[in-house]
Amino acid sequence: MRALAIAALLAACGGSPTDDQVVEGACQITGDAPDSLATITCMADFTTLGSLPIDATLPGATSVKVVMDRVDSDHLYFQNTQKYQIHYQFCSTHLSGDGLPIVPDLASFNATEYFRPDRRFALGAVTYYALPDRWALELSPYDTADASLVAALFAQVKRHGYFGPALAFHPTSEAQNDVAAALPPEIPVVTTDELYAGIDFQPLAFGTAVGTLHVTTAARLAAGEYYSPYTILVLDAAPNDLAVTQGTITAEFQTPLSHINVLAHTRKTPNMGLRGATTHPDLAPFVEQLVKLTVTAQAWTVEAISAEDAAAYWAAHAPTPVTLPAADLTVTALANIADVTPRLADLDAAMRAYGGKAAHYAALFNTPGLPVRDGFAIPIHFYDRFMRDNGFRDRVAALLADPSFATDPAVRAQALAQLRTDMAAAPLDPALATALQAIVSTRFAGVTKLKFRSSSNSEDIAGFPCAGCYDSFGGRTADLADMLSAIRRVYASAWSFRAFELRSYYGVEHDSVGMAVLCHENFPDEAANGVAITANPFDASGLDPAFYVNVQAGGDVEVVSPPPGVTSDQFLYYFSQPNQPISFLAHSNLIPAGKTVLTAAQTYELGQALARIHERFSPVYGPAAGNQGWYAMDVEFKFDNTADPSAAPRCFIKQARPFADPHGGNP
Repeated sequence: MRALAIAALLAACGGSPTDDQVVEGACQITGDAPDSLATITCMADFTTLGSLPIDATLPGATSVKVVMDRVDSDHLYFQNTQKYQIHYQFCSTHLSGDGLPIVPDLASFNATEYFRPDRRFALGAVTYYALPDRWALELSPYDTADASLVAALFAQVKRHGYFGPALAFHPTSEAQNDVAAALPPEIPVVTTDELYAGIDFQPLAFGTAVGTLHVTTAARLAAGEYYSPYTILVLDAAPNDLAVTQGTITAEFQTPLSHINVLAHTRKTPNMGLRGATTHPDLAPFVEQLVKLTVTAQAWTVEAISAEDAAAYWAAHAPTPVTLPAADLTVTALANIADVTPRLADLDAAMRAYGGKAAHYAALFNTPGLPVRDGFAIPIHFYDRFMRDNGFRDRVAALLADPSFATDPAVRAQALAQLRTDMAAAPLDPALATALQAIVSTRFAGVTKLKFRSSSNSEDIAGFPCAGCYDSFGGRTADLADMLSAIRRVYASAWSFRAFELRSYYGVEHDSVGMAVLCHENFPDEAANGVAITANPFDASGLDPAFYVNVQAGGDVEVVSPPPGVTSDQFLYYFSQPNQPISFLAHSNLIPAGKTVLTAAQTYELGQALARIHERFSPVYGPAAGNQGWYAMDVEFKFDNTADPSAAPRCFIKQARPFADPHGGNP
């Protein structure tokens, strides 16, 4: 009955979907682009009016916003989306007054025209996805239009565009999937999964790179294969660890919060997914040659470049040498996490004494309403004592002065590996052992295992891409030797080959690195683990705010570096919009089909935390600090039920750090 009612409505809105169908013909735009067209008769006109979608989650997309005015006989407008980025701009300029109802202010317009059933306008966009060659009518993910309104808009758009016979409805949120299911059968539906299946290119970090194109595998890199910092890597999959590179191409698609993508954004180097990359015919002729790679939101290109031009490019684009914040060695006490960063104004001082990770964690802990587990921090002072007392400072100085260490990567890798081995076995200051035992026995008596996490003065700082540089280890609280071993291994990770190469490339003085340790209860019973960005990384305009969430079931499979073939839940969460819609980009294949990793209640719990974090750090990194550009925090979280196994797993925040602008700006 519902489908019949909608079919009747279609007829009332202008006949059957095939009546008076606009066909492909002569273009209408011959000079400057008009503010709108009533019909689209050629691709050139569509492209002239169109722009990259605000939410550019798929490459090769061109989008034209459409407006159907229900008080004016359902008159349809294909608006100039280059000139008017949002519907309100067009409607308030052209459809307000002169015999038509007045369009109210932006807030009232948004509250009415995307949510109320008696709205004046039906608002959407026609998007052409070039790689799968699909035309789609789309609504904003938070739009609550019912099936009748969607069907009416679809009929008008289909009739008035030459692409009408190929048009399908693309639901952009979970709620719109229900709307799609209620549409009559003559309206085809295309899902996000189907669109993704039709693309072979995934742009993640945009830009240009020059380097030697080298094909390898993630396994070879993990086994220690060396490559020059002036290399563009072509890989089968995203590696868990990656030293400096000029650009990356992976045959498997990545998540926007993978380690290598976070590093790419911070380093300002291009990063993309390309199906079949390791044998791709457009890359094969350039293997082991100098090339220039360019990645945009729409396409990628690769071309040969001369050695002279490459050298000139590298000289012009060499990173500015990074000076780390000077470590404060006067702080000698292990600190309860609440005392590390008591106020946000203390963040810089805390980073100098306790490192970036502990300082940010402490700021989270002192944020009302945030679920953050208690902990403590070991200051950089003890790392400095460890390095000096065991002669490691002198040893590093001797390595840096050795010509073979400087010029031969194999010598460098072997020497650093031996240094880490010796550090893992060297004695620590007895005062550290005493202080550690005291704080654990008094404040963490009921905890069986702690996590000892790197927290250096080179982590979570602007200008130095050190995400995932160093390592963290667990230590049993009943075994002092086990905890001390974890601390030594954290210290030793400061001298990993990748971290050393990264510091060298960015001109960091190696002896300026100071390693503190963040300690908190381990998460032994994870129901889910994930990462999130507190803004929409696909939206450079800021007009489509959302949280990006990447989450996986359990705690054994990381979301930032999953095994080959493993996918996670990835979605945009429109937390600030009414009804808080969710738009899924991918689903976990570790849980039954049709299920999601997080429940609706857990997603809301996470959203509340992300909103608090975004607001909390705004005075340091965001608008409250004068940053009028793109701003977001990169957040790690867990859902764990250790505290009460009988209850639903709760959200806990593990980390927050500034996230580099994915559109080319700074954090």
